[in-house]
Amino acid sequence: MDADRLIYPLMKHVVLGPAMHVAFRPRIEGLEHLPRSGPVILAANHLAVCDSFLLPLMVPRQVFFLGKNEYFTQPGIRGRVQAAFFRGVGAIAVDRSGGRAALAAMDASAEVLERGQVFAIHPEGTRSPDGRLYRGRTGVARLALRTGAPVVPAAIEGTDRVQPPGRTVPRPGRLSVRIGAPMDFLSLRAKPGERTTQATARKATDQIMHAIQELSGQQYVDSYAPRRGE
Repeated sequence: MDADRLIYPLMKHVVLGPAMHVAFRPRIEGLEHLPRSGPVILAANHLAVCDSFLLPLMVPRQVFFLGKNEYFTQPGIRGRVQAAFFRGVGAIAVDRSGGRAALAAMDASAEVLERGQVFAIHPEGTRSPDGRLYRGRTGVARLALRTGAPVVPAAIEGTDRVQPPGRTVPRPGRLSVRIGAPMDFLSLRAKPGERTTQATARKATDQIMHAIQELSGQQYVDSYAPRRGE
């Protein structure tokens, strides 16, 4: 086992996990809905930077997620340590310049699922600026339709209070995660040789966002959240 693979259990069970339970007293509901094996897309709302750390620490299976390319490309010893940390906790580098970069991110995400693992995604694409749930981007549906993996909706609560915009280190407070029943989109998959239409991807995405909204109780906004630095 190489050093990167050792970092995940170390952070989860020795470093971040115990500290998180003391500071945030996290609760999780619906864990029985998360399949114990096989590919899973864990789709959650996005309220704060720490969301991507909370999900992996709360579920028993290893969780992979996308991380900004800048997390992996900083120079010097500090940069190498940072890159090793993010790789170790399951982050996949993604270039946000669009075009081919977006396709590369989709391919990397699909590879996680093809290995039978869990991939976490925030369909809104960026943090909510005001605590409401915004329209989902169709990447989550396209990933599900491409791989056939079930989508498990999840609702995160409280991270916007412990880590509001501009705050780097979260303050103590109660956090919770609520997990819903898996969603199967096999009936919407395109036939061999055909491409998924935008209408199909939008339909599936809207269903996923509706499931997240039911779990979170957030007010839904039928427009995309404005992008900002993560």
